[in-house]
Amino acid sequence: MELYDVMRSTPAVREFTDDPFPDDVLERILDNARFSPTGGNRQGVRVIVLRDPETRSALADLGLTAARRYTAQLANGESPWNPLQPTGLDPATIAAAEPAAQMSAPFREAPVVLAILLNLAVVAATDQDLDRIAVVPGASVYPFVWNVLLAARNEGYGGVLTTMIAAEEPRAKDILGVPDTFAIAALVPLGKPLRQVTKLRRRPVSEFVTSDRFDGAPFGG
Repeated sequence: MELYDVMRSTPAVREFTDDPFPDDVLERILDNARFSPTGGNRQGVRVIVLRDPETRSALADLGLTAARRYTAQLANGESPWNPLQPTGLDPATIAAAEPAAQMSAPFREAPVVLAILLNLAVVAATDQDLDRIAVVPGASVYPFVWNVLLAARNEGYGGVLTTMIAAEEPRAKDILGVPDTFAIAALVPLGKPLRQVTKLRRRPVSEFVTSDRFDGAPFGG
């Protein structure tokens, strides 16, 4: 596929066929994805290929902690997990929420799940002293994740970047044997899409790009 076609037609895929995901295809995807940029070219990304059903089911169960809060906050008219708008819900209400099955099904049903980790010992978090949530370290791992999804699309497969596991990271790291210096940046289920969406909806450039200042004139037509 042409690069721009891949960029414009890579959706979040959460439902998969029963087609297998061959190791040689996965290796080709990872072999190309590894050329993503990282801070200082330190290449602190690690990947665990998860095919074992029990391991994947255990991680799916752990992801329900964040999914319950997400579901409860949506029902309460809140912006889920927003760092600037803390939830007003009590723990009991959150624990009683019932997430949609599709929030955990991909980890159980996809032919393969990637656990994508970042070595914090090699990250330059230049925003660590700011009075806000750090976002800069993500620049050393999420370009790789997106490269994986673009490469998967190019091969006729698909997947989705998920981060719900972060709410239970210590327990997830125990399951996977991850050292303390690593963070779990994402779980990415991959497989052959049950439906291939090729027309994505996104805001036009002029709605989110401005010239010279945040409140500058819209850029683009």
